[in-house]
Amino acid sequence: MTTTTARRGARERAARDAYGMAAASFILGLVGLLVFNVFLGPAAVILAALALHRGTSHRNRAYLGMALGVADVIVFLVLTGAQHNVTWSF
Repeated sequence: MTTTTARRGARERAARDAYGMAAASFILGLVGLLVFNVFLGPAAVILAALALHRGTSHRNRAYLGMALGVADVIVFLVLTGAQHNVTWSF
């Protein structure tokens, strides 16, 4: 295997990984609005930032995952502040 072929393969893997990170960020942010937002929100933000740093071709999905992750944290803070504790009661 030549060096250029290895580099091309590495770039394709990085692009595929960045796409997966953008998709995972979106899904974690969406699910985090309903459950485990204190864990899934920051995870969505981190994955979105990594996907954007690695140059994903789906930048909008990564930005949406980041926005949903931030919304997860905001929901957690609002619910915690309203109830004055970390437990949820419906």
